[in-house]
Amino acid sequence: MNLILFDEPVLRANLLPFTFTRPVADIRIGILTIAQKWSTLSNEPVSYLTQDYLQGKFPPIAPGQKNNVYVNGAVCPTPELLDQIKSLAEGQWLTLDGLIIAINAGNQAYPSVDALYQQPNKTGQGTEVKGAVTVVRQPWEIFKFNGDQIRSDFQLLTQGRESQPITDKYTMVYAPENIFVEEGAKIKAAILNAENGPIYIGKNAEVHEGAIIRGPFSLGEESHVNIGGKMRGDISIGPFCKVGGEVNNCVFFGYSNKGHEGFLGNSVIGEWCNFGADTNNSNLKNNYAEVKIWSHAKERFVNTGLQFCGLMMADHVKCGINTMFNTGTVVGIGANVFGAGYPRNFIPAFSWGGVGNIETFQLRKFFEVADVVMGRRGLAFTEEERNIYAHLFDSTKPSRTWDKPVSPTA
Repeated sequence: MNLILFDEPVLRANLLPFTFTRPVADIRIGILTIAQKWSTLSNEPVSYLTQDYLQGKFPPIAPGQKNNVYVNGAVCPTPELLDQIKSLAEGQWLTLDGLIIAINAGNQAYPSVDALYQQPNKTGQGTEVKGAVTVVRQPWEIFKFNGDQIRSDFQLLTQGRESQPITDKYTMVYAPENIFVEEGAKIKAAILNAENGPIYIGKNAEVHEGAIIRGPFSLGEESHVNIGGKMRGDISIGPFCKVGGEVNNCVFFGYSNKGHEGFLGNSVIGEWCNFGADTNNSNLKNNYAEVKIWSHAKERFVNTGLQFCGLMMADHVKCGINTMFNTGTVVGIGANVFGAGYPRNFIPAFSWGGVGNIETFQLRKFFEVADVVMGRRGLAFTEEERNIYAHLFDSTKPSRTWDKPVSPTA
C-alpha cells in the first residue's frame, strides 16, 4: 500500500498560518507529526499531495507507483482506522459525516486534490468510517488534542521497547513505568511526574537542573528543557528546541527557542521561532469569555469555543524582550515583533515592529536573518525554501494594509 497524504482544501485553509509552509500532515500533534504517525503505524513511507509551491520540498508520489491510497492529511491514525483503509477495494472510499477520510485509487495517481476529488463523484462507493477518528480541523485543536495524541504516540513508539535508565540520584521520578528515555538523553536534578500522563524524552535530549515536568509531555531529539523550566503538562516540544520558563498545553513544531523566563500557555509555535527574554502570553480573557482568533480562511475573527486559547505563531517569527501577546493572538510567517504594549491580535506575515508602528519586513532582509538562524544549526536556507517564502511574501501582501518597506539596521 502506497500512502499519499493529501491536503483537504477546507481544512488546509482553516489551519493557516501553519499550512502556509507545510502540508497539513506535517503538523506536529503529540510526539509525532501526522505524517510520522501514519508512517510508523503502517511501517510504510508516505508521500504528499499538497500545494504546488510546496510540492518541491515535500515529495509527491513517485511515478509508476501502484496500490495508491490517498488519506486525508488532517486525520490522526489509529490501528482500527488503518485496518478499515486496508480493507478498501479499488474505487472505494471512507467518509466521516461527508468528509473524505481515504480513497483507494488503485494504480491511478492524481496531480491535484481537485482531480482526486472527482473520483468519488464518478465511480466506486463510499463507506462511513467506524469508531472514533481525530480530525484536526482548526489551529487551536492542535493544542486541544495534544495530550491524547501524546498518549497514543507514546504507546506507538515504546511498545515492546525498553527505556534507558534514569541514573541521576538527584532526579525525582513519579510513575516511572510511564516514562521513556531514548538513547543519549541526559536528565539532571529534575522532577518528572508521569502520574497523569506519559513522559517521553527523545534521543540526545537534555532536561537541565531544577526542571519540573508533568505528563503528558514529550521532548524531541536534541531538544532541551532549560534550567528551572516548569512544564505543566500536555506539552510537545519538537526536535532541536530550547524551552524554559513556565509552559502549559503547548506544541512546538521544532527548531524554535523559548529559552528564558515568561509564561506560554495553550499555544502552537511553528518552526524557527525565537522568544525574547520575559515574553509572556495571555491565555484567558479578564472577563472569562470564549476566545476569538483571526481566521485566514474567513478573513475575520472567529469564536474558538474555548475559554483558554493563547498564541498561534507561524514559522520564522521572532519577538523582542518583554513582548506581551494578548489572548488569542495570531502571528503570521516571518514576522518580527517588538516594542512596548500589546501588539494587535492579528499580526500579518512579514510584519516588522509593534504597537502603532508596523512596517513591512522586506524579503531580502528576511532571507538574511533566515540564513543566519538556520546556519547556526548547520542547515542551509535552500533555494527551494526561498522560492516558497517569495511566493508567500506576494500572496500575503493584501493583509499588510500599510505595505510600507523598511530597511532595519539591527
